[in-house]
Amino acid sequence: MAALPLRALTLRQLQFFSVLVKEGQFGRAARRLAITQPALSNAIKQMEKLLGAELLTRSTHRLELTPVGAEVLARTDFLVNTFEVALRDIESTVQRGRAYVRIGVIPSASARVAAAASEFLREGHREVELSWRDAPSNTLLSELRSGQIDMAVAAITEPPGGLTCVDLFRDPLVLVVRRDHPLAAAGDASWEAIGKERLVLFESGSMPALGNPARAQFAQGPQPYRVSYSETLYALVRGGQALGLMPRLYTSSLRDSELAVVPLLKPRVERRVVLAYLPGPMRNVVAQEFIAFLRERLPQSGEATVRRVSGKGARARR
Repeated sequence: MAALPLRALTLRQLQFFSVLVKEGQFGRAARRLAITQPALSNAIKQMEKLLGAELLTRSTHRLELTPVGAEVLARTDFLVNTFEVALRDIESTVQRGRAYVRIGVIPSASARVAAAASEFLREGHREVELSWRDAPSNTLLSELRSGQIDMAVAAITEPPGGLTCVDLFRDPLVLVVRRDHPLAAAGDASWEAIGKERLVLFESGSMPALGNPARAQFAQGPQPYRVSYSETLYALVRGGQALGLMPRLYTSSLRDSELAVVPLLKPRVERRVVLAYLPGPMRNVVAQEFIAFLRERLPQSGEATVRRVSGKGARARR
């Protein structure tokens, strides 16, 4: 059982602390909270007294979290986010008769997840309000831990710590080439066949972790171009400046008469697409039902069902 002084902490104090850290300055935080600066300062001092530890180091120009403050903030954000979402859930349920469920998805998997969600809504006997969040995997998993979303469909290279993680399917790397390129006629390609040609790939997400080791193994030529968006990647390939290297999911909506998608083999390199959620009881029954539905439905739309995993050490990818 928690010590009595700690139980005296209030949700209002936690909200003050969360906003103060986000704003980084007492004056701005006080204005956002519509309270006076002394009132905010006193609330934080009361928190520190109840916790028996300093949360912030204060200077003239900025605030910095202490190591204890960083740990407290992670739990504070979870509690504050959960409370705010619970209020919206109650409002949605009471006023509109709908459960409120928040789902995060990497953009490359959004078509499959949206199709599965539509099927869930058609088959379900409950009214559901879905909230969508698309972002890279590391962002989604961070927001999942802090209680901002209920579940996430993400791509990983290692199991993310602190989360239940269910493998859905594998997403292999492919080449995007011009239709007149010899590899397009061959039907598939090996890493060795790429030879000294320049590649273009995403500068973030899973590509550095997946593509770089294979490139190094086959001593490939010039450093690849690194881009942020698939449109840029396709433009460079179309212009004959590079071969595109990307996860196959990204190419599912590619409709371009000038480009071809070529399976990349020997070795086959792939990322894991997973459904992640916090262990323990879910916020509402419909969120539980939706997770169970996605666990069943999404592997059927992917290439292969793979085993359920959970573990530590996150290196999340988009």
